[in-house]
Amino acid sequence: MTTFPTLDPELAVALTMLPKVDFSDLPTTRATYNALIGATLAGLSYDGVTLRELSAPGLDGDPEVTIRFFTPDNATGPVPVLLWMHGGGFAVGTAESSDPLCLEVARELGFAVANVEYRLAPETPFPGPLNDCYAALTYVHAHAEELGIDPSRIAVGGQSAGGGLAAGTVLKARDEGVVPVAFQFLEVPALDDRLTSTSMTDFVDTPNWHRPNAILSWQFYLGESYSGPEEPNVSIYAAPARATDFGNLPPAYVCTMELDPLRDEGIEYAVRLLQAGVSVELHSFPGTFHGSALIAAAEVSKRGAAERLTALRKGLR
Repeated sequence: MTTFPTLDPELAVALTMLPKVDFSDLPTTRATYNALIGATLAGLSYDGVTLRELSAPGLDGDPEVTIRFFTPDNATGPVPVLLWMHGGGFAVGTAESSDPLCLEVARELGFAVANVEYRLAPETPFPGPLNDCYAALTYVHAHAEELGIDPSRIAVGGQSAGGGLAAGTVLKARDEGVVPVAFQFLEVPALDDRLTSTSMTDFVDTPNWHRPNAILSWQFYLGESYSGPEEPNVSIYAAPARATDFGNLPPAYVCTMELDPLRDEGIEYAVRLLQAGVSVELHSFPGTFHGSALIAAAEVSKRGAAERLTALRKGLR
């Protein structure tokens, strides 16, 4: 593997602890990831937070969508809610993997969190996963009173592929005009199937995520009919970077990692939002790589975690 002179020393020391992510062997990658998450969740305390599973009707005859719904036990009155989508390259992971984040948001901010169990590619390609996320959004909004949430303070967020799903869900919400999303939180988002940015072209062997994985990830997500980056008819809800109209979108927080192939598309998306008059906070963390937040003890990871809470608090105040 290439050495990266700017890699944060704390992260470099811990690199050997991270499992290999190889999308050319999806069954093994899924099993490895699930084992890692299982170990991470072992002994996780849910004290102070109530977790229940909701079922939202699927769109257009799709199966029901499971939502892991977190509410702080000390909530008084309608509270803001974060609709959250986990990462995993559209093909790996579960909603449960984001339980630590959901618990932190509920405890520290007093928000509810609706964590979406969207279907995975390649078994369910686009638009299935995006439709699951949008179905969850409309359900939470329509049932705001019984869920104890404020329908005017809904944030949509996600990490990695989940960040791409979040951005696509926000675009669809704007175009459908049913749910007024107040804020979008895009953490290292996957936004562009065309894979032409400098970071995506250069980072072919970066830790945890790299161009070969990204190519397969988009092929899985966009399905057998996808002809590749030159395909002209890819939906903006699948690849939000293909959008041409960024007007009337909610304020955003976007963060990227320096040694991540997704870095430049995240930065460009934030800039295009700004150019359309959308208020955006953009932060690119130095010395980091895609998924380096898993090394939670590193100082740069602590800064990122603290900033996440600050951004959400401001976004839904």
